[in-house]
Amino acid sequence: MNRLRLSPMGIEDLDDIEQIERLSFSTPWPRQAFVKEICDNRLARYYTIKDGNRAVAYGGMWYILDEAHITNFAVHPEYRGRGIGKMLLKGMIDFGTSDGMRSFTLEVSENNHTAIGLYSGMGFVKAGLRNGYYSDTGEDAIIMWLEL
Repeated sequence: MNRLRLSPMGIEDLDDIEQIERLSFSTPWPRQAFVKEICDNRLARYYTIKDGNRAVAYGGMWYILDEAHITNFAVHPEYRGRGIGKMLLKGMIDFGTSDGMRSFTLEVSENNHTAIGLYSGMGFVKAGLRNGYYSDTGEDAIIMWLEL
């Protein structure tokens, strides 16, 4: 754990990110979507937690005025339950706050109790529901907000 560090996501991280995506989601984002996010999207900020040179978690957000919308967030299954998600989320909030973000929002599957617990523990509150948000599963998404 002492080798873990937060860093901006780069192209060199995408092999690891693709693996985390495949292991975490039934409909993973394709590699090219991450390339566009980190190379072309001026609103996007993406970060990784690395164990040595290996990305073991990642998160992304878009800056929209003074709000940050968290778009992606995942921890490699081998690294779950070690506080890495909390480390990543705290880092993203710290970076966003230093860049002038005053609130953070995200959607999370209503069945992802672990993630809901993480977000709630960091001060996010439930603010609404998006019915059928996840097209691959038909699950609803809980909208959560953190106001600073």
